[in-house]
Amino acid sequence: MGFLAFLVIGGASGVFAWVFYPRPSTAKPKVQNLLMPILIGSLGALGGSYVGQLTGFFQSGQMWEWFSAIIASCVAGCFYAALAK
Repeated sequence: MGFLAFLVIGGASGVFAWVFYPRPSTAKPKVQNLLMPILIGSLGALGGSYVGQLTGFFQSGQMWEWFSAIIASCVAGCFYAALAK
């Protein structure tokens, strides 16, 4: 799976975790507050894929890689949203 796919999957799940996690609302969210969940989610997707390939659970390009990248980025985004709020 390419680097762009990690950015898209991780960025989307990181932003969803940031948006849907309950927190006190502010008038306008800053760009910095939005870029950090994208980075955290992308790193989570990359880490999930890397760990799965390292342990031999799947090979690059398999459906399990997509599944692990999505789950890992969601978990990373939720942890960030929980700790940041």
